[in-house]
Amino acid sequence: MDITETLKEQIESNPILLYMKGSPNQPQCGFSARTVQALMSCGQRFAFVDILSNPDVRAHLPAYANWPTFPQLWVDGELIGGCDIVCDMFDKGELKTLVDESATKHGVTE
Repeated sequence: MDITETLKEQIESNPILLYMKGSPNQPQCGFSARTVQALMSCGQRFAFVDILSNPDVRAHLPAYANWPTFPQLWVDGELIGGCDIVCDMFDKGELKTLVDESATKHGVTE
């Protein structure tokens, strides 16, 4: 499977997916840490891909997504954005609504 197919499969098979540096328990940059904190505060499960241990993903996702930076949050196959957008949505209460609706739609609520 080529990297474009891999990215497409990851995004389509995970209702809430975060491409980040490190893992939720050990983020490797401040932006990933802030994004994880906002996402975890919403109380729904999410998948993640550590771009530091996946160099092909790190190299090709920015072009695939037309978004140059990490982290990247995807919900229901749609790019939501990076750290600033996610944190702003969290502050406004929009992020929780978005991830709750996705989790309910896919039957993965906690």
